[in-house]
Amino acid sequence: MASESILTTDSLASSTVLSSAKAAEQFLRFQLVPEIAALLPISQLIEVLTIPVGQITPIPQIPAWVMGAYNWRGEVLWMIDLPHLIGFTPWHQQGMSATYTAVVLRVCSRNTLDTNAGNQQMIGLVINRAEMIEWCDPDLLESPSSDVVAPQLVPFLRGYQLKSNGERLAVLDDEFIVSAISQL
Repeated sequence: MASESILTTDSLASSTVLSSAKAAEQFLRFQLVPEIAALLPISQLIEVLTIPVGQITPIPQIPAWVMGAYNWRGEVLWMIDLPHLIGFTPWHQQGMSATYTAVVLRVCSRNTLDTNAGNQQMIGLVINRAEMIEWCDPDLLESPSSDVVAPQLVPFLRGYQLKSNGERLAVLDDEFIVSAISQL
């Protein structure tokens, strides 16, 4: 069974209504783990996939948070267990469904400003569940604090968005995530 693309950046952007005149960036809202909702900037997001569990090939002698390799459009895509990378329970111990939800990110080389394909690679971040696109003003983010959030999450955060209903959304730092996995 092949993967199913459930969202692309074009469909995400066109289906979103600007919720605030002050909103500066679009973010993908998703469940990092069942009890934590998070936001990830869509600037590097290519698409969101649903992948059957058996389609990721495990690779020996790599960090435990790397689930393996996946054939995505004829290219090798490293699949990263994002909650495990951050320090939460690994996917294989969560007893989840027979499919994964993965966010495909474009990672540009830090050595150049050139965005040609030769300086980019793609990675897949396995998450709990993709939900919607939200607008967020990065200037209004609250600072992450280990007294409010799990301490292992703090280095991966740009901050928190506080919603009008009192809900806190963890805004992830995509550049820190990329640097944390750069050892591959």
